[in-house]
This record gives sequence, structure tokens and C-alpha cells, in this order.
Amino acid sequence: MENITNFINGEYVEPLTDKYLDVFEPATGKVYAQVPSSGLADVEIAVDVAQAAFGNWSRTSMEDRATILNHISERLHERSDEMAVYESRDTGKPISLARTVDIPRAITNLRFFAEYVRSFEVETILDGNNSLNRVSRSPLGVVGCISPWNLPLYLFTWKIAPALAVGNCVIAKPSEITPYTAFKFGEICVDAGLPEGVLNIVHGPGVPTGDALVTHHDVKAISFTGGTDTGKIIAGKVSSMFKKLSLEMGGKNPAIIFSDCNYEKMLETVVRSSFSNQGQICLCTSRILVQDNIMGRFRSDFIRKVDDIQAGDPIQDSTDFGAISSEVQREKIMDYIALAKSEGGKVLRGGLLMNLAGRCENGWFIEPTIIEGLGPLCRTNQEEIFGPVVTLIPFKNETEAIEIANSTEYGLSATIWTEDPEKANRVSDSVESGVIWVNCWMVRDLRTPFGGMKRSGLGREGGDDILRFFTESKNICTA
Repeated sequence: MENITNFINGEYVEPLTDKYLDVFEPATGKVYAQVPSSGLADVEIAVDVAQAAFGNWSRTSMEDRATILNHISERLHERSDEMAVYESRDTGKPISLARTVDIPRAITNLRFFAEYVRSFEVETILDGNNSLNRVSRSPLGVVGCISPWNLPLYLFTWKIAPALAVGNCVIAKPSEITPYTAFKFGEICVDAGLPEGVLNIVHGPGVPTGDALVTHHDVKAISFTGGTDTGKIIAGKVSSMFKKLSLEMGGKNPAIIFSDCNYEKMLETVVRSSFSNQGQICLCTSRILVQDNIMGRFRSDFIRKVDDIQAGDPIQDSTDFGAISSEVQREKIMDYIALAKSEGGKVLRGGLLMNLAGRCENGWFIEPTIIEGLGPLCRTNQEEIFGPVVTLIPFKNETEAIEIANSTEYGLSATIWTEDPEKANRVSDSVESGVIWVNCWMVRDLRTPFGGMKRSGLGREGGDDILRFFTESKNICTA
């Protein structure tokens, strides 16, 4: 049994609360470590040391900060195999996914912002109307970054890299469900020469740890990725404090499949977009909208492809579908499958717990599940399930497809499948989602804005958007 500890002022320290929570390996259902349940006093110490470090870090040249971020990415790359093992153990995802997606993307996040920040305009001169305007951008100070359990290091670095690049000091709270790679990330930062106090990692649940972080008067901004209900609570707590807030939350993402699509490419991609990471990616497809004249063909082919998915022990290289990341989430997903049946849905494939032999006999596994026969406004098609469950919904024409796609309170992402460029543009412009993929999925240029509409988010991450979020602008006008 290993004790995870907080990382404050460049050192690993026990929580002042002396309270810990169990950390489970989803594939086995067994406890393998304990993580701090930190309190207000732990957060206050982290904020104090971050404030003390802010003066020197904010005055460090952007070039030097970028160099340190590159050093961190290099150290992470050197330990990538080790970190992939940790990520798979924490989340239940296949180790092949951790090796090819999660850890490489974390490395890329650091490298990208190390380079991108060099071209970020921290000062702009505007000359006109008999005046000279100097617009300057400066770091906020101490900021809070709260990352989720489904892509732990991937989204942890997605937040802290831009915050550090522009000169902020960070208090980061990873999910208490999947804390291990964030825990080890502190070692990497020390090895890379990150000054003490610039990044502090405080572990614990939303209450009391997250609550103490988001309501701390000296934390100038909160960047949060997670569930919409939690995001709503955070927004309510900080609204009267007038601090900056970025929320990347849930989704009920449609794939809109027209009969004139590249069928084989579509089929291969939609299987991946539906069941990657056991459906536990905020960008995963959950509603598959299929033009009615190809629904029969699609249904048969999709089921056949899903039957070929290799579920099993995440540590096996041959596994491409692993465990659900927590027992609570597994029960939530099974409750939604039961709801779908009660609403009149027909389970075409899956819908059951998986019982594996050997090491994983007590693990948290659910079969990839396909459901049809439900109307677009039922709860199953309106509420985020966040698991390996998709529904098939037929549509007749473009207008109906758009109406169904927009019928939920979410608006994170959508995929559109058609070989007609004009149709693709019309539908893309009409679908209420912050990210639209046409004939692809999860293709990311990190310069572009990322985030959702409606209940899916507030603000945007990526490129200039996140660097502006983590800075304050000031206009100085001389006439």
C-alpha cells in the first residue's frame, strides 16, 4: 500500500488533515494506494507558497519559462512507459491507449505551449485617432486548475502548461479517483528545474479540497474540467467573487451520418468515437443519427464491428476496451441501461456487466452497449451517461438531423459524415456545438479554441484563448 502525498513548494508533504482516501485499480476492484483528503489549511499553505514564488516566476523571461516547460516535457518523455503503466492502472483504460494517446498528448501539451507562448503578443501598440495605445498582458497571479479522472495527465498538463507559460503560479487538484500520474509529475518538475512553489499539487475530493481552492480569495482564476453539475456548483460559488472562470463540462455528442458519406471510413471512426476509453471521453459519440435509407446496413455493420472489440485486462497489449474507472460510475451506467429499457429501448448488443477470469474477476467492466428504438427527447437521449453506451436514431433529411442534434441542453462536439461540402458547411453552421468534426474525429490543432456551448461549458481553451484567459489585459492610452 502506497501513500500519495501533496506536492507543495517543491516537496512532498503529508496533508495537515491526516486524512486519506482509498485509491482503487478499476481492473481488479482492489485498493492499491491512499490519497490525501486535504483541507482548507493545506490549500492555504499551497496558496501562500505560490504567492511567494509568483514575483520571481512572473519576472522570469518568457523564453526561460518556455525552456523549463520543454525540460519538463523531455523528462516526461523519458518516463513515458512508466507513466503509461500508472495511467492504465489508475483509470482502467488499455495500456495501449495510455501509451499512444494519453502520455504522448501530455508531452505534446507541454511542448506546444512552450513554443506557442513565444509568439503570444504580451504587448501591442495601436496608433491612431491622435492617440497611442499600449495594450499589455500580464499573468494573473495564483490560479487553480482542476482536472478530471478520465484523461488524468492529458488534461492536467492541458491546463497547467499554458498557465505556467504566461507566468502564473498554479495550485492543481487532480481527481482523487485517478491521482497517481499527477503525484509522479511533481518528481518530473523537480528534475526539470521548475522553481519551488510555482506548481503545487493538492489532492482530495471536491469537498473539502476543491471547495477550498475555488473559494480562496487569493486564487485569481479557476480552470475546471468535469461534470456539468459540479461546474454549476463552482460557478455559483465564484460568481460573487468576480474571478475568472473556465468550465469544460459534459456532452451528449451526436454523430450525423448521411447516406452520401465515405461509408467504410465513417464506420471505422464511429466505432472508435463511441467506445474509445470505454466511452469515458467528453468528446465521445453517444447519439448516432443515421439517415433512414442506410440505417439497416449501418446497424448490421456497426454491430459486427463492435463485436470485434477486444475487451479484457488493460495491462495486456491486445486489449482495446478496459474497465470503467470507478464502481460508482459503473453503477450509474448500469442504471442508465435499465432506464433505456424502461423507456422502450431495445438493447442490440451489450447491456451487461462483464465477468473476466483471473486477475480481473472483480474488476468494473461493462459490455459495449448499443440501443435503438428511443425517441430523441427521452432521458436516455438527453442526459450524459459517460460510458460505453450509444443509441441509434434515424432521420429523414438534413433539417430533421439538425433538429435532433440540437435537441439536448449540451453542445460540446459533433461529427458530420457527408461527401457533400456544401451540406457539411450548412450542417456545421447549424449544429450547436463548440467543436465540429467533418469526416473525422479527435483531430486536434492545439491552436484552435476548444470548449462547448449551453451546459457543456463556459469559455474556451487552446491557443490564444487559454493564454488570454490566464492573463489580464491593460490598455494605456497616451494622447
